[in-house]
Amino acid sequence: MSDRPIILGIVGDSAAGKTTLTRGIAQVLGQENVTAICTDDYHRYDRKQRAQMGISALHPDCNYLDIMEEHIAQLRIGQSILKPIYNHSTGEFDPPEYIKPSKYVVIEGLLGYSTRKARDSFDVKVYLAPPEELRYTWKIKRDMRKRGYTEEQVREALRKREPDSEAYIRPQRQWADMVVSFYPPEGDAKVNELLLNVNLVLRPTIPHPDFTHLFGEGSALGDAIRLELARDMGKPVDVLAIDGHATQNKVVELEHVLCNEVPTLGQFCSLEGNQEVGKVVGTTGEVLQSYPLALTQLLITYHMLKASSIYQ
Repeated sequence: MSDRPIILGIVGDSAAGKTTLTRGIAQVLGQENVTAICTDDYHRYDRKQRAQMGISALHPDCNYLDIMEEHIAQLRIGQSILKPIYNHSTGEFDPPEYIKPSKYVVIEGLLGYSTRKARDSFDVKVYLAPPEELRYTWKIKRDMRKRGYTEEQVREALRKREPDSEAYIRPQRQWADMVVSFYPPEGDAKVNELLLNVNLVLRPTIPHPDFTHLFGEGSALGDAIRLELARDMGKPVDVLAIDGHATQNKVVELEHVLCNEVPTLGQFCSLEGNQEVGKVVGTTGEVLQSYPLALTQLLITYHMLKASSIYQ
């Protein structure tokens, strides 16, 4: 189908960074061009009911996966949907919302790749996999600040959810085209959320840009950016590793490769003075640019634009 929306999936466990990455992609592409949807809205039970039943929001039986997959399929062909809304503040459901897809649709949540029909509707599939210790830190900070929980309550919820995380969330990693893992530098006792490294696992399920010529002998990228061969879930992959201390001149080399393959990406790159890409706001309000985050956003945008050039 020509001129249809391009569908990006961002899946990961609770507090893995899905919403942050979704907002960053929308900022890069332009808010007016992106429709963002969270699959948490397809919960079958509210927070009180889940507590009474002893079931977690991560369990497939706690979600209307049939409605979710049908809505994703409708969005893919440009149809509007009447989407439910789960209110994380109250733990209850708000009135449904009429959603008309934009040029790009970003669907983030816990179980987006859990059914074959849903997986087949995505053009690009990303899975977020930070180290569990870092994810726990993020979840504790978020749930205490935004949802009013104590640290003890959050840790207890994480403990109870762990079997469902292992059984239903992490296995979805196998379906991703890219696995994104932000992590603190080795030996960094205190996590600096503004200076995280990232490993980008690039699976051969979609054609990734060819970076190999940048990593020969005498490469200007040094040890801050590396391309390695590895295995992920038993299958061969490329891993693009970018350290938090990577400098702008090193990042520009990779941006050139991306923009040469997809010229329309140039308007979003820092090469053209884009001040939004890779921005990180710390807990105290400071704003810095993370080059690992910038390249993650640009590589995902690259794949969305590549898919767009095929269908439009």
